Amino acid sequence: MEEQTQYIIPPQPLQPNQSQDIGKLAEALAKAQGSMEGAKKDAKNPFFKSEYSTLHSVWDACRGPLSANGLAVIQTTEGYGDVIVVTTLCHSSGQWIRGKLSVKPQKTDSQALGSCITYLRRYALAAIVGLSPVDDDGESTMARQDTNKKIQGKKPEPKKTEPKVDMPKFIAAVTKLTE
Repeated sequence: MEEQTQYIIPPQPLQPNQSQDIGKLAEALAKAQGSMEGAKKDAKNPFFKSEYSTLHSVWDACRGPLSANGLAVIQTTEGYGDVIVVTTLCHSSGQWIRGKLSVKPQKTDSQALGSCITYLRRYALAAIVGLSPVDDDGESTMARQDTNKKIQGKKPEPKKTEPKVDMPKFIAAVTKLTE
């Protein structure tokens, strides 16, 4: 019997998802998030009859606060078959964090691939900076009244406020985690 050759593929080294220390980045991101407002829902999805925040709207909501705190976002693509967007949040100190998001496109023409890239960039950007869309027309804070039925006795939900963050404690905790 002929001996079969076995091929062993060595495991690929894992790429790190962050620099060795992220304390300065975390401090700057916390400050940036404190001045960010949510991304406005500026487009309509006719298939789901809903509104959503475009990539442009997400960038509008975070670009100023990020830049003012020495933060930048780099988004690149990679992959064959799946569309992969690699999003890196960098701080002027050289510290960084990175995340990958992928999707398998239903079609492989340039229009479908471009749509996938834009979709992934939007969600990855919002995720890495901690941004969410907002209801910019205020409808969610008001009691809706249907013209056929009047809702009586129902008061609007009180607006929720974000808890105050003790910044020195937060930075100390993040620094301790990265040591």
